Amino acid sequence: MSKKSIHKNGFFSSYPSFPFVSATVFATLLLYAIILNMTIKRSPKNYAFIDGNNLYLGAKSQNIKLDYRSLRFYLRDKLGVAKALLFIGYDPQNAELYSSLQSAGFILVFKPTIPYTENGRRHMKGNVDAELVLHAAAIEYENYDKAIIISSDGDFACLMRYLKTNKKLGRIITPTESYSSLLRPFGEFILPLKSIKKNISFHKKTK
Repeated sequence: MSKKSIHKNGFFSSYPSFPFVSATVFATLLLYAIILNMTIKRSPKNYAFIDGNNLYLGAKSQNIKLDYRSLRFYLRDKLGVAKALLFIGYDPQNAELYSSLQSAGFILVFKPTIPYTENGRRHMKGNVDAELVLHAAAIEYENYDKAIIISSDGDFACLMRYLKTNKKLGRIITPTESYSSLLRPFGEFILPLKSIKKNISFHKKTK
């Protein structure tokens, strides 16, 4: 449908008609949209900071056949982890392992290592503690809501205390059966790796 209007020259012309919304109705709808947007909760954006060696040795000591891909899914689905940083010593001979971890969804943060031989076996020595603390407390600090720390190491107690004070500590997943006594004040945050074993282990495929 169209309506007619009279121009100054006396001729009629047509123009389309549009639905009319009063200022009151428009203001009401706008206010409703604002309130709705405020009430919808944003999904948490949590980051995981993982002591790679502690996780590996802890799982091994408890006979947990760790499936890193399943662990990444668990962190995402159960703990809202958007970014998982795994801190690990760099060994050029482990290139295949690093590719596998990256394909599983982890961001690797490497620490230079020093090779040494003990009892005829080659070992690599490297401490990732400082790198993990630096990323959690400074580099990534403003980018996440809560930090998920995966380590049983008491050296991270100061970091956990700092995160707790600032309401940024989410969970502490302890890979070893027993953890440092320095972590006892954070008991309410601790989640033993063994308690989620079924969620993060390799499972035999049934025919």
